[in-house]
Parts: sequence; structure tokens; C-alpha cells
Amino acid sequence: MLFLGCLTTYIVRVNISISILAMVQPKNANETFPDFGKRYPWDASEQGTIIGAFFWGYSIMSIPGAYLAERFGPKILTMVSFIAIIVLTVLTPLAAAGGFVTMCVVRFLTGTVSGPHFPCYHILISRWAPPDEKGKFMSSLQGGALGTIVAWQMSGFLIEAIGWPWGGFYVPAIVTIVTTLLWFVLIYDRPDTHPRITPEERTHIENSLGDTVSNEKRVPPYLQMLKSVPFLTLMVLHYGNLWGLYFLLTATPKFMSEILGFNLGTTGVLSSLPHIARMLFSFVFGSIGDLIKRRGWMQVTVMRKFFCIFSHIVPGLFLIGLCFVHEPYTCVALITLSLGFNGASVLTNLQNSQDLAPNFAGTLYGTMNAIGTTTGFLTPLLVAHFTRYENTFENWRYVFMIGAGAYIAPAILYFFFGSGKVQPWNALPKPAKSEEESK
Repeated sequence: MLFLGCLTTYIVRVNISISILAMVQPKNANETFPDFGKRYPWDASEQGTIIGAFFWGYSIMSIPGAYLAERFGPKILTMVSFIAIIVLTVLTPLAAAGGFVTMCVVRFLTGTVSGPHFPCYHILISRWAPPDEKGKFMSSLQGGALGTIVAWQMSGFLIEAIGWPWGGFYVPAIVTIVTTLLWFVLIYDRPDTHPRITPEERTHIENSLGDTVSNEKRVPPYLQMLKSVPFLTLMVLHYGNLWGLYFLLTATPKFMSEILGFNLGTTGVLSSLPHIARMLFSFVFGSIGDLIKRRGWMQVTVMRKFFCIFSHIVPGLFLIGLCFVHEPYTCVALITLSLGFNGASVLTNLQNSQDLAPNFAGTLYGTMNAIGTTTGFLTPLLVAHFTRYENTFENWRYVFMIGAGAYIAPAILYFFFGSGKVQPWNALPKPAKSEEESK
């Protein structure tokens, strides 16, 4: 269900990247174009703002969403979020007809109600995953990669067949309805609240987690978090990861369509290849990480730093290589390998919050995601800045080099200051009872 939840989360997040190609008028007024539905006169800057509006809302809600998830439980909060997403996704074609501002508002609200999703998923993993199986559980978050694949391939072909309102928005809303119903039936906040878990399974999970995860609800230690060098370093590493991910998530269809010259259907297929690679690589790296833990071949801190080579350094090098080739399919291959090796992030920035503070995994992830998600609206604006007047391969080189730096520099910092040890503030003492309460 975590895999399906992430898949659905990403379908409604990235559908706009393909849909907007069919929603805007071409720059050349004399150019003929297929009839996929009404088209709007949004320029490159406005298109970037529409794509990025989701991430403004998503970023703002990440920290409050994490708190609400730990306060009310990840099951109910995720369900409420999905219901709101269904309504907003159905309203999106109407919002587009209302104009640029209305479209931005609806995408902003869609991002806002999506904010709690990944904190909820991390809380569920911290409560359900035995330590030597966390790599596999973290790999389930790569359902987002499959969501991107499904959204781009499905949207590309459906838009060509039935137009962008249905292909880009109504069909994703139907998928979200199905996920919401399954989530209601199958998901429970903790092993001790699941009515169908066997006593053996529950005992195994609870014994493996030991005292690192508490059932008590406590106020997250925000001050200690923000003074923690390992956590601040992790935030920087996560930011670099999301810069690369969201840059390729929001810009790949535009690059492949407008620079490499592929049609809409082919763009949808080829744009999904990097995300197929990321999903497959994540399962491989996750399994390797679990094996290393079981065999005791590396300390957790050493393992996190070692796999940063694959999750950050190697992807950055592939983006640098992309600056020096022009052949379309070679470009696709380099983008695919860059995001593919980033699948190792299931062993680095995506899992490290579970190491530092299992009791507050949702809060940690929500906090670093609030900062990291700003890349979702900054990267489209950056692309728009470099391509607004001349949309050429030469101008895209600047974007690729910036992306490479965003991968590599945080990894170097993490080599020096990162940690995989449980932090002291994971187990803060309970507040002392007053004399009246003791009586």
C-alpha cells in the first residue's frame, strides 16, 4: 500500500508536466497543432510558474503535515488529503479556463493538501519496518517513480486519444479514488491496532524495533533538531537530491519535446525511462543495504556515506556528461542513468532520518522536505530564465551544470558531517508531573 500511495501521490503531482504541453499555444502563430482541447497563451515563465505552484503549497504544508500526522495518525490524514486532491484535480480544467492565476491557485492548493503524504509514509515505516528490512520498505517509496511513469505514459497517449482534460486530470482523479478506498481498508497506524496481524508478526516487529520507537505522542524537539549537525547536513543532502529529482521531473518533457524534437506520445514514453531506472535501481540498492545490515559488513554511518557516491556523485557526473553530447538518444540514456543511480538515495537521504530519530521520523522528513521541495518551483523558474529568449541546447547546459553541482556539493559535505547514529534527542525525558498531578 505504501507503494500504491506513493504512485498515486506522484500521478497527481507530475501530470501537469505532460498536460501543459497540450494546453498551451505554440510560439509560432502560423504553426499547426493537434486539437487536444482548448489552448491558452501562457509563455515559458507562466508555464514554469504553473508547474512550480504545486511545490509552493507542498513545501508550506510539509512541517504542519508531519505534526498533524504524528498527532492524529497517518492513516486518517492521508485519506483526507487524497479526498481533497480528487476534488481539486477534477476542478483543474475549469481552473485553466478561468485563467493563469486561477490555474496557479488550484495547483498551489493541490500541493498544499499533498504536503502530509511523505511524512505519513515515513511514520508508517518507522512503526512497521524491522531495522534489517528498512531498505525494502524505503524502496516502496519508489512507487513515486512508477507514478511518474504511469502519469507521463498514460497522459501522453490519453491526451492524444481523448484530450487533455480527461487524459491529464479526470483519469488521475479516478485512480486516486481507488487508492483512497484501498487505503481505508488496508492501512493501520501501528501493529498493535491492526485487527488481522498475527501475534508472531506483531511480536517480531515490536521486538526488532526495541525502545527506539515509542507509542507516546510527544512534541517534536524542534530546537534540538535545528542545532543538530547531522540533521542539518542531512537537510543539505536531501536538498541536493530533490534539486536533481524535481529538475528532471519538471523539465525532462520540455527538454525532450522542444530540444530533442520528440512528439508528445514519444516524449511521455522516453521521459518515463529515467524513473523506471530509478525505481529498479532503488530495489537493487535497498536489497544490498539490507544484506549489509544483516551481515554487519558496514556501520550504518559508513554505509550511508559510501552509497552517497551512487546516489549523488555519479548522477552529477552524468549531468556533466550531458552538456557535451547532442545526439537525442544518447541524451536520453545519460538522463536515464543519472536518475537511475539516484535510486541509491533509499540508503542515503531518504533513510537517514529513520537513523537519527525513529520517534520523530515524520517530523524530520517533513522539515527537510519543506526546505527541499522549494526546488520544485525553483527549477522550473531556472529553466524558464535560461530558455525564455533562446530555447537552445547551449542554454540548457547551464541548467545541467547547476544540477550537477546540486548533487555533488552536498555529498561532499555529508562525507564530513553526516551520521547514521540515533541522536540523544530521539528519547527526550517526559515532562515532570506537577505536585497536583502526582496526588
